[in-house]
Amino acid sequence: MTAPEITEPVRWGLLGASGIAERSFLPALEVAGGGTPLVIGARDGARAARFASDLGVAESVEGYRAVLQDARVEAVYVALPNGLHAEWAIAALEAGKAVFCEKPMCATPEETEAAIRAARDAGRPLWEAFVFPFHPQTVRLRELLDAGAIGELREIRSSFHFLLEDDDDVRMSRDLAGGSVQDVGCYPIRLARLLFDAEPRLERTIADGRWASTGVDVECWGALAFPGDRRLVFSCGFGAAYDPSAILLGTAGRIEITSPFHPRPGATLTVISDAGATTVEPSPGADEPSFTPALRHIHRAIRGLEAPRHLAVDEAQGNAEAIAAILRTASPPSD
Repeated sequence: MTAPEITEPVRWGLLGASGIAERSFLPALEVAGGGTPLVIGARDGARAARFASDLGVAESVEGYRAVLQDARVEAVYVALPNGLHAEWAIAALEAGKAVFCEKPMCATPEETEAAIRAARDAGRPLWEAFVFPFHPQTVRLRELLDAGAIGELREIRSSFHFLLEDDDDVRMSRDLAGGSVQDVGCYPIRLARLLFDAEPRLERTIADGRWASTGVDVECWGALAFPGDRRLVFSCGFGAAYDPSAILLGTAGRIEITSPFHPRPGATLTVISDAGATTVEPSPGADEPSFTPALRHIHRAIRGLEAPRHLAVDEAQGNAEAIAAILRTASPPSD
């Protein structure tokens, strides 16, 4: 039976004229279908107008509140600096909107609890913008693991690095909840929680890092222990070339993933058995923008055509708690 089609596109409001909205959200929205960018709000009205004109957003406004007050807007994409996520995600929920909030959803576990409470009180869906749980590549990984391709999954080794050379970037601001763990270290944590289907034992956290004069971590490395003596070994940072990668180690082999979080054309999954047999397959779905499967699902969920999956009320708190534990453990003694 053919799944019902969306007949009325979901109308989106965007908070923030951000790079990730330009590079990731809007291209995927165009490919996904079922949704349209209606209005963008930014602190600088002229910047919002340029962004809308250049990228095909129908309207622009100065500030964020006007987007939430627009009765036409059904869903809001929060693409602001980390330290503003909680305030505006909660405000959008209270305005009756569905919310897709960039990761990390909030700066602290306490803010995350407040956002989850707001979603429950409002009865509106809230998603944290980890898109790889929706992606066909992750579905394929699940199939391989469930089929015993590498035996029992015991360890995940995952990193996410890129070179950030602008000291004035918002990701270098402690007040705005910057730092490498919040920005990219959150991805290996989310991957491990998803594939182990468990929460880490935070009292056993191992972490160290390199800290900037602004008070944020610019590199971090360590390990999270999971039940059953399983573990995530991770590193992240702003000081090396672009590298999102993961290796899944099992009792009978390993899987190497070239692009675990945002698969790009040419991405592969390599299964290597303990007997030495190697199978390389292209990552499914890597030929379209990585946000696309998530947005397809969100549109269908908002229209009542699918049950919502990977909601923040079910899944966001564990990441927030793990990030906080890593930062506590890695903080310099003077802190």
